[in-house]
Amino acid sequence: MSKSKPIVIVSGVALAAVLLGVVSYTATKPASGSSGSSGPSAVAEVSADPSAGVYPELEAYARRDASDKLALGRPDAPVVMIEYADFKCGYCGKFARDTEPELVEKYVRNGTLRIEWRNFPIFGEESEAVARASWAAGQQGRFWEFHKAAYAEGAKEEGFGTERLTALAKEAGVPDLARFAKDTDGAAARAAVSKDQEQGYSLGATSTPSFLVNGRPIAGAQPMETFTKAIDAAAKAAKASGTSGTSGASGAAKAGR
Repeated sequence: MSKSKPIVIVSGVALAAVLLGVVSYTATKPASGSSGSSGPSAVAEVSADPSAGVYPELEAYARRDASDKLALGRPDAPVVMIEYADFKCGYCGKFARDTEPELVEKYVRNGTLRIEWRNFPIFGEESEAVARASWAAGQQGRFWEFHKAAYAEGAKEEGFGTERLTALAKEAGVPDLARFAKDTDGAAARAAVSKDQEQGYSLGATSTPSFLVNGRPIAGAQPMETFTKAIDAAAKAAKASGTSGTSGASGAAKAGR
């Protein structure tokens, strides 16, 4: 994540406002002296008020597609967290290792939360390549295993060249490596990554990671508390509006990685 710029996610309260860029949300940035492993020094201000900081039109960015291979959790979960991230981003790796597993245990497994990944490569050719590779791994049902391998401590320092991507795919248990290599370089992977990337830019995201939690923007690898506040508030709002998904053992079973 960039140490010099805050993340800005731009939205509007209606289509006209979106086009005019009237409404914006600015999150805190890490201290300039912090390292990639220490995380942000300040947290985003997330109110317990279910409606505070929420832009309902941004909820439409959630795909809720049962066939989405880059998503985790129930399609009908009351809360969807969309994550825009880059595999070469140190703060994204910190979130993936330290916070995301806790969110999976606390919210995804009981059917409250769905996590939808968006590839948002911003650090050049290797970022683009590993983004395509993650998509290719997903086509064989191994996206989250690839995600874990690519975000392991020290993984990004080894780079994401062709041989390294193959090694990560093998570590992730991708069964057909020849297909993986073909898919990684294919037009479908490029189109999928481009689609995610353009969506991130359309929101005004300028660095990674960036999140939407039922229309509430959150920027940076924030502490667990920031996400729990946002998810709890979103679940409360969904329940109040009657849009909460139906939880249950079968849905929770499907939520595991």
